[in-house]
Amino acid sequence: MTAATVLPRCRSLSIVLPAYDEEANVGRAIEAARTAGSRFTDDLEIIVVDDGSRDGTTDRVLAEAAVDPRVRLIRFPDNRGYGAAVKTGLQAATKELVFFTDSDLQFDLEQIGELLARSAEAGVVVGYRADRSDSWPRKLNAWAWNRLQRALFDLDVRDVDCAFKLFRREVIASMPMRSEGAFFSTEILVRARAAGHRIVELPVRHYPRRAGSPSGARVAVIARAFRELWRLSGDLRT
Repeated sequence: MTAATVLPRCRSLSIVLPAYDEEANVGRAIEAARTAGSRFTDDLEIIVVDDGSRDGTTDRVLAEAAVDPRVRLIRFPDNRGYGAAVKTGLQAATKELVFFTDSDLQFDLEQIGELLARSAEAGVVVGYRADRSDSWPRKLNAWAWNRLQRALFDLDVRDVDCAFKLFRREVIASMPMRSEGAFFSTEILVRARAAGHRIVELPVRHYPRRAGSPSGARVAVIARAFRELWRLSGDLRT
């Protein structure tokens, strides 16, 4: 955005940040959310869901919350899974529009504005990584997973698991969300589409992870995603 660009505004915005062992990143992620969110609304909340971190993630979030009442912490005593963290944050949101992204600093939160600019025409606005900064095995896994979602659910979304999504709060409030693992992203998009909500896609920038380790490619995470897929596939296709 240039200085002459008219920034999109919204009445209120919740930014949800799931976090698991993100001590090295979460402070900067909150600052990025605060800086970007304040550009687009005067009524902002930042919800960090700590998914049972074993490091100092909780302490970092509490330090931020102590100086900024817009920051809220939800903490699980044990690791429940990515979907559980995102779902809990979305359900706890109180603002008109609800956005979520990861706490690993791989996205430019200034691009929230591009999603907001399309929010009047769609209940769900999602990003897709135009140039994904991941290793080739992760890119290959993502390609195969996206193909499977398209085949099983006719879900014509380029990047199902891209953690850069914006919802109207009524979309979240109107649907059941049962997945607690990586299948969550598919479930919420399929349910939103089935409820008649339009989904709009936009390209977003993606950067290498600065610190910490990703967990999405772990065997246990992948296995759980497939278990949830098969368990919910009949429900989602009815």
